[in-house]
Amino acid sequence: MMNSNMSEEDDVRRTRGEEINSDSSNSNSIEDQRPKRKRYHRHTPRQIQEMEAFFKECPHPDDRQRKELSSELGMQPLQVKFWFQNKRTQMKTQHEHQENTQLRSENEKLRAENMRYREALSNASCPTCGGPTPMAEASFHQHQLRMENARLREEIDHISAVATNYVGRPFANPTEAPSASTLASFKRTCRATDLGRPAMDNAGQDVDRYRLMAIEVAVAATEEVIRIAQVGDPLWVPSMDRNATLLNEEEYLRSFSRVFDLKLDGFKCEASRESVVVAMSAPKVIEILMDVEKWSNVFSGVVSRAKHMQLISSGVGENYNEALQVMNAEFHVPSPLVPTRESYFLRFCKQHLTDDTWTVVDVSLDGLHSATPQLVACRRRPSGCVIQDMPNGYSKVTWMEHVEVEDGGVHNIYKPLITAGLAFGAKRWVAILDAHSQRLQRAAAPKADVTCLEGWKSILKLGERMVTRFCSGVNASTGNSWTTLSGNGSENVRVMTRNNMDDLSMPVGLHLTIATSFWLPIPPKKVFDFLRDPHTRNKWDMLSNGGDVEEMMQIVSGKEIGNSVAIYQAKSATSRQTTLLESRTDPTASYVVYAPIDMVCLNAILGGGDPSSIPLLPSGFAILPDGPTGSQGRGMAAEADSGGSLLTVALQVLVDPSPNAKVSLGSITVANNLISCTVDKIKNALIPKSS
Repeated sequence: MMNSNMSEEDDVRRTRGEEINSDSSNSNSIEDQRPKRKRYHRHTPRQIQEMEAFFKECPHPDDRQRKELSSELGMQPLQVKFWFQNKRTQMKTQHEHQENTQLRSENEKLRAENMRYREALSNASCPTCGGPTPMAEASFHQHQLRMENARLREEIDHISAVATNYVGRPFANPTEAPSASTLASFKRTCRATDLGRPAMDNAGQDVDRYRLMAIEVAVAATEEVIRIAQVGDPLWVPSMDRNATLLNEEEYLRSFSRVFDLKLDGFKCEASRESVVVAMSAPKVIEILMDVEKWSNVFSGVVSRAKHMQLISSGVGENYNEALQVMNAEFHVPSPLVPTRESYFLRFCKQHLTDDTWTVVDVSLDGLHSATPQLVACRRRPSGCVIQDMPNGYSKVTWMEHVEVEDGGVHNIYKPLITAGLAFGAKRWVAILDAHSQRLQRAAAPKADVTCLEGWKSILKLGERMVTRFCSGVNASTGNSWTTLSGNGSENVRVMTRNNMDDLSMPVGLHLTIATSFWLPIPPKKVFDFLRDPHTRNKWDMLSNGGDVEEMMQIVSGKEIGNSVAIYQAKSATSRQTTLLESRTDPTASYVVYAPIDMVCLNAILGGGDPSSIPLLPSGFAILPDGPTGSQGRGMAAEADSGGSLLTVALQVLVDPSPNAKVSLGSITVANNLISCTVDKIKNALIPKSS
């Protein structure tokens, strides 16, 4: 009996075991069919600690730094990159949460204070008769509120009137200004429409909202620029060396209704203000600023590329009053060692009829709120100029530059120059504008012995085009594909090739450009005088073979000594090459640019021919100060009398007349030797030998 019971129990156990095994196999087969979950990598405490420490020093590591971190921590570079991206997002979210909490608290305080004011006003009564308080005895707070209400109504009426001109109808409710959410919607529209073209052309409501928002931003930026131009201390304070004025950021954030939120992480602010009286009327200055092509040509020393994206309004009447347009521009320093700054922005022109004053204001479209992803590396806070007409065709220009830029990528020798505002600041812009007005003045009043007035003007235009072409060919613009040469002493040498097929302003064929920048312990004025002097040319020009040059013609193009366009001819027995050379200088930069020119073309120009189609391949020098100078109060021309120099040397040669040719390694080697010898000769001639 016992044996039979045990056998039955064994059978039950076997059956259950088979069922269990069967269920297990079935579950395994089902699990095999299910998609396997991705295993997430958990960083070790040491990895997190090291990356946290590095983040405090540098929240935006470059490729090299990420590779070094990944090698040190045993991680993939992509893992390091994602960790830093997530960390930046986390910090940004925390910052926004804190800011929102603070704003909510301030809003509650204002609401409570407003309720107290309303209650006090509603219960106000005359202490004598107990009746309503007369206007003369109204409280101070009531008077302030009424004044503020009147000001806001005037501003809304003005914006509504402008909107009527642009859109064809006023605001739907004139008593309600566009809200902050509308501003955010405008920026999203700009971002989704390639920064200038509405995404839904058929939806008139979206287009109207876009235009109204552009008007609101432009009007607010204009008001800010006008106030900044007029306010002194404590908004603008002198620098430590008393050579410049600096914007007090704390006072700015406290005193102005900001168009933008707080400064972006990893960005720095640059602000400057400068005034100058130029030999041009206000309408002529406005024409230069509002015409994109003229603007980029006149300011070629700062603007490497400019494009008109969209015209929102062409202005009221026949001038540029209330003209509003969207622009894209790239700003540069004439050196391949300094990254360019690209920006998308609105440009708005406004005429103030009461005092015959104009304002031209720039304000970036991108990044108006921290919630909007940044699109470019340079954000223009409200910047621009106030232009006041003066007698005798002159005008006073007060220029303001206020930008946010990424802090990094600039070669060390150029950092003091940029920090001092002599590369992108207001002083640079007004110096270029003043020099341009002097060239126009000289072209309008030539010497009495000029045989052909049109030939005089054509030579000046040809020289200006040559300098513009040189500036565009030596910077770090996205349109210039530079390659860094390797080898001893070649770390700062850049080379670039270009095949020209249809541009008649340059020779057809394969061009090779080689450039380098370096520091000299010599004042810029001394370097400029040495390079422009025809008697010292054989000391640095490798192609002159030690021969002298003869000056055939010279046209003075400005008040500063050395501003001229000249024609030289080599006196060598083996060469009679003719060269066109322009030298120009202002307090922030100097240029010596030259190019060979055919005598047939030169005679045609001197006879009054069109200079736009004369092929030129310019080479030359850009001379910048190495930082701020101690020339405050000694006049603008004194800027270049002290300190050191930052010299950019660029040579352009026609390698092959065939536009389909390929550059050879031998040609690059010859060009490298040529520029190296030129640099050595300049240093040997200018730097005194140690005893």
